[in-house]
Amino acid sequence: MSNKIHRRNFIKTIATASMAATIIPNKLFGSSEKVRVGVIGTGFRGQGMIGLLLNRSDVDVPVICDIDDRMIDMALKVFDKKDRPAPKIYNDGPEDFRNMVSNEDLDGVYIATPWRWHHPMSIAAMENGIHVGTEVPAALTVKECWDLVNTSEKTGKLCMIMENVNYRRDIMAVLNMVRQGLFGELLHCQGGYQHDLRHVKFNDGVQGYGGGVEFGEKGFSEAAWRTQHSVDRNADLYPTHGLGPVSPMLDINRGNRMVHLTSTATQARGLHKYVVDNGGKDHPNAKVEFKLGDVITTVIKCENGQTIMLSHDTNSPRPYSLNFRVQGTRGLWMKDNNSIYIEGRSPQSHRWESDEAYMKEFDHPLWKKYEADASGAGHGGMDFFIVRAFVESLKGNQQPVIDVYDAVSMSVIVPLSEKSIKLNSTSVKIPDFTRGKWKTNQPIFGLDDRY
Repeated sequence: MSNKIHRRNFIKTIATASMAATIIPNKLFGSSEKVRVGVIGTGFRGQGMIGLLLNRSDVDVPVICDIDDRMIDMALKVFDKKDRPAPKIYNDGPEDFRNMVSNEDLDGVYIATPWRWHHPMSIAAMENGIHVGTEVPAALTVKECWDLVNTSEKTGKLCMIMENVNYRRDIMAVLNMVRQGLFGELLHCQGGYQHDLRHVKFNDGVQGYGGGVEFGEKGFSEAAWRTQHSVDRNADLYPTHGLGPVSPMLDINRGNRMVHLTSTATQARGLHKYVVDNGGKDHPNAKVEFKLGDVITTVIKCENGQTIMLSHDTNSPRPYSLNFRVQGTRGLWMKDNNSIYIEGRSPQSHRWESDEAYMKEFDHPLWKKYEADASGAGHGGMDFFIVRAFVESLKGNQQPVIDVYDAVSMSVIVPLSEKSIKLNSTSVKIPDFTRGKWKTNQPIFGLDDRY
């Protein structure tokens, strides 16, 4: 036990009421020692991330946990392909992850399971002295968000949300433009999750605990769990892909904070229509009443005056879009038509120009440095960067760039948007999870090639 405690405390962490949790560079981590990361959830998402972890010479994955033997078998093939030793396996039911985090000597865990498991798995890991990297969202209720903050502060353990879109190449370039003042003072940002998931929500294929497009339950497709949220909740169910990337641009939790939001939902039509169109009006699912409005619009007000608009649209026929827009006093950028306009710089007044030249000029130093390493990684290279950020934070080579306060600030939009919609789009306050530390916390993400 003493050896286990020694390894788990090789990263020194400050987590007091007056200071945000900050990883101190690790002085015990030697060049011959590797970070030990356990993986909970070995479906398609988990398998991809296992591969990226095993690509690193400074990482071992000694243990995995899942409830689907088929997904475990597929994950083991990743270890074989990477010529790495087979991991120990925990697969004795959905609560066996508790045995894993209490018995194993781990520095971190990566969680790639259905949404409802992210909170209890993160809590269990931190309470056992293990740092956490969890897929999105980190929590589903306000109480769960506070649980993550309180447990991270109490244990001094990192709880990082693995929001990979923060590292998308065009997003990093725009962040670089923001940092260099190209847009002037920021006024408004937009983002969202606009992704036709109807085929996913009614997929009858067999996937794993971490299967499907993202995650899944044993013996069922992602539809077994994701669709139920569309039945039960009328909310922005997936806000982090849109909110995460614009948060550093607005210095959220580091000089700025989100104060309140209002959310509005359209009628729910898309999923019922999809069932009838593909299965007929007598199909059993045609009788299901879906709560989730086809389009959810959330408007957030920030302490420093800016506004953020988030969109959630997963039940409609549409091309994929995260709906990004960044606007300031000098101009704006919009992703959907790859366009930009900067007053005094764009060649024609009141006319868009292509953002292609800007993307090259302001390409982020991080992408320039690691472009070759990121080649072939999932989601256009973004997954390489989020794994790198997690591992480097575990090693203590950098401060956590997406910390527990960021994790819950992104995730709390789910329950708060649901509350606002229930109250006829009434304004709902957003908790200050930093307890005032946002006023003095300094921006970190994307400042240079370390992050």
